[in-house]
Amino acid sequence: MRSTMRTIRPAWLVAVAIVLAAAGWVTTEITTRASLALPVLPLSSLVTMGLIAIVCLILGMRVRRWRDGKREKALDPLLAARTVVLAQACAYAGAVLFGWHTGILFDQIPTISLRPDLGIVWQMVAIMAGGLVMVAIGVIVERFCKVPPEDSDPPAKHDPKLMGHAEEGFA
Repeated sequence: MRSTMRTIRPAWLVAVAIVLAAAGWVTTEITTRASLALPVLPLSSLVTMGLIAIVCLILGMRVRRWRDGKREKALDPLLAARTVVLAQACAYAGAVLFGWHTGILFDQIPTISLRPDLGIVWQMVAIMAGGLVMVAIGVIVERFCKVPPEDSDPPAKHDPKLMGHAEEGFA
């Protein structure tokens, strides 16, 4: 049995965001009825999100430099595999954060005109933007880690389940 890593599917990212938006909306309805605070991450979480995205980008750039021919040192295959996994995790975490806070924001839209302070709304928008940045960096770094197929390789057999996916492998 051959095990291969699959690329991020944008449809899955959208599905995750939609499911989490629904969950965020329902949770906000429940917490509002119980007179609890909105389930929104604090702005300090943007620092953590940024650090994760920066580390992912730095590791991705190392793999990309190696892939593009700057091979002074050998690339540790485990580092490359971990970079791909980190990129995919970054993209999915960004989709989760974006979806969750989008659902909360949709629930709060009718009450925006009643709020004396829109700080919480801007906080949700900032975290949603951070989530989109994480998704973008995750997808980009995953692309950095792709290695084009070798010219000497025999043509790959086409599996109907994998049609539409790139023929490249990961570094």
